[in-house]
Amino acid sequence: MNFVAEESNEERKVNLDLLDEVREEARIKAEALKRMVEYKYDSKLKPRQFQVANLVMRKAHLYQLENKLSPKWIGPFRVTEVTEALGNGAYKLETLEGGAIPRTSNAANLKFYLS
Repeated sequence: MNFVAEESNEERKVNLDLLDEVREEARIKAEALKRMVEYKYDSKLKPRQFQVANLVMRKAHLYQLENKLSPKWIGPFRVTEVTEALGNGAYKLETLEGGAIPRTSNAANLKFYLS
């Protein structure tokens, strides 16, 4: 009963004129949010760089944990190679006896061994 076609058409034209501005404002807000999240993440990140022959501990996998009191870190292991081809943070390890570990380990799953 209260619908007026001419007013509706005028409002639609105004909204179409403002559409580019609304999209630009949404893009700016999304970029600001992205930068804020990146800053928060980077501020809590602990960068770790391991060198060849460093002693490290590796995070235990779920199948290596016997119960809730089992140690969460296993090792120590020796870093034998820093693999640049696989990206930053990939390391080849070996046991202290010289046995090679078949897979590479990421720096997020390693920590320095302090004896």
